[in-house]
Amino acid sequence: MSQLLAEIETALCPTPRLWWLGHSGFALKYRHAILYLDPLLSNAPGRLVPPPINPAEVGHAGLILCSHAHAGHLDGGTVPAMLAASRRGKVVVPMSVAPRAHSLGISYHRMVTTNADLRVEFLDDRIYAVPSAHPKLDWTPLGGYPYLGYLVRFGDCTIYHAGDGVPYDTLAARLRPYNVTVALLPIAGSRNFTIPAAAQLAAEIGARWLVPMHYGMFPACAVEIDRFIEHMLEQQPAQGFKVFQCGEGWSVPADESAFRSGL
Repeated sequence: MSQLLAEIETALCPTPRLWWLGHSGFALKYRHAILYLDPLLSNAPGRLVPPPINPAEVGHAGLILCSHAHAGHLDGGTVPAMLAASRRGKVVVPMSVAPRAHSLGISYHRMVTTNADLRVEFLDDRIYAVPSAHPKLDWTPLGGYPYLGYLVRFGDCTIYHAGDGVPYDTLAARLRPYNVTVALLPIAGSRNFTIPAAAQLAAEIGARWLVPMHYGMFPACAVEIDRFIEHMLEQQPAQGFKVFQCGEGWSVPADESAFRSGL
């Protein structure tokens, strides 16, 4: 087991703790529950930074949340290996993504399908979903929304993982009722948030913390993270934010008056 996996396994987490795994991937732990969000842990072509952990060694995953069918978010070299190692684990996908997941070797009994405004309950986990626009919502009567953002609620803390997407007219209104504590938003790529748009959404929904993701792992997602930091400090000085190094862990502060920017 790698040092990072051992850290995730043994960490005491009285408040939710996040580890950035690169791209849009995170491990999330609260007490004894361990979830993974859009993990991309294979040696995908063009990857600039090596995966921080081996997916075949992840034996503790409860739920693996995949926001949509694109390979950077539902990875055939990652999710099946994690499910093989995590015998009790299941993967959560949008309804229309189930055939794609099955084609990667994931059996239907290891899947939980969901759609916007539904709740997933698995052991002690509470997962909600809202649509993402990538770059459109692309809703269909049978398939629902093919791109989802997930809201993980642990106690009084709610973590929003947007997957991929751009702002749309009703997104902030959909998110406000969940009292988002941490917003994980994609800031690189032609069909994702700009830095100002990400900062604006965090402010509109009252998120205590903004975390940028989906940058730095592939040439097509190049972005100068210094530009994000400069924008936040100059244009949104009251907004808390956290910039991760790949493999770094961070516990969500329990005290709202804690130091607001986490570089």
